Amino acid sequence: MLAYVIRRLLYAIPILVGVNLFTFALFFVVNTPDDMARMQLGVKRVTPEAIQKWKAERGYDKPLVWNAAASDGAQLTETIFFSKSVRMFAGDFGRADDGRDIAREIGSRMLPSLAIALPTFTLGLFVAICFALLLVFFRATALDFYGVVLCVAMMSISGLFYIIGGQWLVSKVWHLVPISGYSGGLDAGKFLILPVIIGVFGGIGASTRWYRTIFLEEISRDYVRTARAKGLPERVVLFRHVLRNALIPILTGVVVVIPTLFMGSLLTESFFGIPGLGSYTIDAINAQDFAVVRSMVFIGSVLYIIGLLLTDLSYTLADPRVRLQ
Repeated sequence: MLAYVIRRLLYAIPILVGVNLFTFALFFVVNTPDDMARMQLGVKRVTPEAIQKWKAERGYDKPLVWNAAASDGAQLTETIFFSKSVRMFAGDFGRADDGRDIAREIGSRMLPSLAIALPTFTLGLFVAICFALLLVFFRATALDFYGVVLCVAMMSISGLFYIIGGQWLVSKVWHLVPISGYSGGLDAGKFLILPVIIGVFGGIGASTRWYRTIFLEEISRDYVRTARAKGLPERVVLFRHVLRNALIPILTGVVVVIPTLFMGSLLTESFFGIPGLGSYTIDAINAQDFAVVRSMVFIGSVLYIIGLLLTDLSYTLADPRVRLQ
């Protein structure tokens, strides 16, 4: 097991390097520092002097990957690639265009994002699995048919409808919770309950259809017929046998959600005014703050690789027959 973990971590290094190189090429080759300066300064204030000043203030006046004018090994370090990309491997994300430390901002905004994402994820997973098992239990009945119709209808509705509709109904009409905002401590609950409910409700349709398909495939297996032949009740077959053997495909789908647990929900945090990583990314995109966007892309790739590793390790807990070599 330890050898497998070490090997997977070593595999992750070239992947992160590739992501880093691709991100660097996207931000500094396709979109040069001069282009970034023009977008930030605006049409009326674009002059060669203003562009050079903007680049110097943010460290974009250096060569991209090789500084021929430097000496004593500084040819590589005194470059945009080293200062803006290589240092991210050490957790040094630099500063945003407004001067604030990006790593400090990420640390302060991670808790609000987790406060939304963790309850939404756990409660949504529980509700979707239970609903899917209920439809499978009553398969080929009216409940199953209308349940699938409801799931398709929920999938067809945009997430913005749930957010705006929930804010209008629960906050503006019923006045149960604040329409937006955030507060630390125990007061955060009144600001988080509506985003969590909307997040769970908006994801039930797609998740339930996915889990229902997995469970229907499992109930046709030989071990299910054997369990029924032994006289086990249908609910025992579903919850004890089918659910356990369906954990591997469920875990595979869950890994996609892991980065969002830390990165936050872009739309939810923006519409509810929650100072998390999702709203931080949206604000950086709107302000064309490429340093923040580049850092969030890198963090997302790291979290996704960690999620893949954790998923492979969880396979052995879900199914002892799986052996990691």
